[in-house]
Amino acid sequence: MTKEEKGQIIEELTEKFSQHNHFYITDASGLTVAQINAFRRLCFKAGVEYRVYKNTLIRKALERQKGNYEELFKVLHGFSGVIFSKESGNAPAKVIKEYRAKLEGKPGLKGASIESTIFVGDEHLDTLVSLKSKNELIGEIISLLQSPAKNVLSALLSGKNTVAGLVKALEERKQ
Repeated sequence: MTKEEKGQIIEELTEKFSQHNHFYITDASGLTVAQINAFRRLCFKAGVEYRVYKNTLIRKALERQKGNYEELFKVLHGFSGVIFSKESGNAPAKVIKEYRAKLEGKPGLKGASIESTIFVGDEHLDTLVSLKSKNELIGEIISLLQSPAKNVLSALLSGKNTVAGLVKALEERKQ
């Protein structure tokens, strides 16, 4: 690979890192080409992108980013792939976990950056799977805010018939 090609890949990778708030660095060593292609298809179905890069190119692209990614530099060895996700921080973790159901322990999670928060190590995979996306959190907050109003409305509506019946019974007693 020539210097120009490497420079081009670093530029492309730098742009990808800046456009995606969520990315995961995986270890897919030991997987065959067919298994990696199956993993790529699963990523595509989930709406995330998986690409394999040289560790030095990943490091140089991360060095150009705003923020502190030094913790991720420690995991850049061996066979590294990067999963990019624009929308959901937990989608790549779900894909990894789903694929692991087929192959025990593969691919491994080296590290992840979710909204500039760094997670290093495979032990964080379950935590990352359970993360909620921004839209999910907003939906929960809205439903929590709506529930008291719904309870008041339902109480008023259910009491409408009771109050009308009570007034009618009192009216009948007077007569």
